[in-house]
This record gives sequence, C-alpha cells and structure tokens, in this order.
Amino acid sequence: MRLATPLLATLGILAASCTTAPGLHEGHAGHAPHAAPGGRVAVDFPEPLRAHTLANMRDHLLALGEIQQALADGAYDRAAHTAETRLGMTSLAAHGAHDVAKFMPEGMQAIGTGMHRAASRFATEAANVGATGEVKPALAALADVTRQCAACHAAYRMR
Repeated sequence: MRLATPLLATLGILAASCTTAPGLHEGHAGHAPHAAPGGRVAVDFPEPLRAHTLANMRDHLLALGEIQQALADGAYDRAAHTAETRLGMTSLAAHGAHDVAKFMPEGMQAIGTGMHRAASRFATEAANVGATGEVKPALAALADVTRQCAACHAAYRMR
C-alpha cells in the first residue's frame, strides 16, 4: 500500500485543480455555448440549474476526497459505495442529470457521461480489491474519473 500513497496525493491535487479552472463561476444564465477567452467554451445555464450543477460538481470533489480517504483506510467497499452513489451511473437521477443535460453541448454531455461511467468502473474495481488484494486496477480507474473532470473543466466553463 505504500506505493499507493503518492498516487493518492497526486489524485487529490488533480481533483482540487478541477475547482480552480478560471471563470468557472462567472457570467449570466442563457442557453447557447460560445467560444470563451482561453479556448474554453462558455456554456450558459438558467440560474437555478447553474447553481444546482455547481453544487453537484463541488459534491463530486467532496466524494473524491471521501473515496481517497476510504482507500487510505483500506475500506474498499466504502470507496466503492461512495463512488457509485455519488458519482457513478446510479447517481444520475439524484443529480438531476436529465434536467441539465439539455443545456450542455454534446461534447460536455459525453465527458460527463464518461465521468459517471468511469466512477461506476472504479466502484467495481474497488469492490474487487477485497477479493483480489490488488489495489492498482482501482487506482487506475479512479485516475480515469479525475481525468474526466479535468477534461471537462479544460474544455468548458459555466456562465
């Protein structure tokens, strides 16, 4: 498990960087995406959905921290449960994904779906650690989750 500790720290840094993307909290509500300074696409959401989506993203970061702590504690089933219920495919209804998806450009939708699928894959891999004793597949799957966050925040910003 000693090898996993630097990786967990790196994942924590990557997850934290998802919230520091410039311009994430700027702008006014509308509907159409358009080019923004820095090459990111500005996506306009109606204000209630914008606030809801930003709260969901912050909860995603909290969930990533809880998952990392569970991995550090050797609580792989807890990590799997947190990932699936807060980030995975089964979390979509709780997040109101259907309501917000219609305001997202197709690429943003694809990245979001990729993140939710990656979280479900991580949940499976984390649950498998108890049986296999191999944590590396779970860590690799978790890295894919944070790569999806970084890709979305690099390509899009909410207004």
